[in-house]
Amino acid sequence: MRAYIIRRLLLIVPSFLGITLIIFLVMLATPGDPTMLALGDQGALQQTETTKIHRTETRKLYGLDKPPHVQYCLWLRNLVTFNFGRSFIGWRPIREKIAERLPVTLTLNIFALLIIYIIAIPIGIFAAVKQNSAADRIITLVLFILYSMPAIWVGTMLMIYVGGTGAFPTDGLNSAGHERLTTLGWTGDRLWHMVLPLVTLTYAGFASLSRYMRSSMLEVIRQDYIRTARAKGLAEKVVIFKHALRNSLIPIVTISVMSLPGLLAGSVIVEKIFNINGMGLMMWDAVLKRDYYVVMAVTTISASLVLLSLVLVDVVYALVDPRISYE
Repeated sequence: MRAYIIRRLLLIVPSFLGITLIIFLVMLATPGDPTMLALGDQGALQQTETTKIHRTETRKLYGLDKPPHVQYCLWLRNLVTFNFGRSFIGWRPIREKIAERLPVTLTLNIFALLIIYIIAIPIGIFAAVKQNSAADRIITLVLFILYSMPAIWVGTMLMIYVGGTGAFPTDGLNSAGHERLTTLGWTGDRLWHMVLPLVTLTYAGFASLSRYMRSSMLEVIRQDYIRTARAKGLAEKVVIFKHALRNSLIPIVTISVMSLPGLLAGSVIVEKIFNINGMGLMMWDAVLKRDYYVVMAVTTISASLVLLSLVLVDVVYALVDPRISYE
């Protein structure tokens, strides 16, 4: 097992280099001059001699005056030391911007994952136990309807018809003057603001995960050892929750590990609709404003988390399923 993990970690290195190279080439091929972001107005200033000098100095400052292969090597060296450079907008270190936005996105997405699993697992178990019954068909229909609804439409409808009544806020995650609230008051205010974003984030997730759980449970309860447990006269609850549930959770656990990259990237749509200053909204603004280094940093971090998640999936799979061996 240890040798397998070491081999997989070593294989991450060429994959990481390939990913960073692709990201760098895509950004390099993007039209437009990113240095103009640091100089403000692209129309009036672009014609002056002073602006041309400023552009030259800015390109030197960001290393854009060097050949592409040198730029890539410098950027890669900075990535290894977690130095993501500075944003073209405001000259702020990108590491500071990520540290500022990351807690917001993590809070929102961790709550969303917990809600998804708390709802999806019981629904999937119930639908599997009641296979082909009227309840199973109704649940299947409702879940397919939920899964088919696009998040941007659901978020907009919630903002208009629910947020419009004043029941829940639709802008950000804090009310005005939240700094003066007590700890309990601040927590209540944050949870109140998170209701509509969490609904938008979770409905499709528990709809799809419930189907995974149902399929996995159905596959397990058809096994011979489940029939043997029932033949021994064990209660149905014991058969389901003691013998079938653990094995049926194996693919669900692996899916949860693959959700780790999403905790960082967040949901661009939800953060944009509800004006939440998280990683998703930062990425959205960076793409629109051609803030290349921010886009490259967030994309690279997300891709790195995907690579690590693939290794974690294999490790977790072996831990929860003793039949698997990597020797």
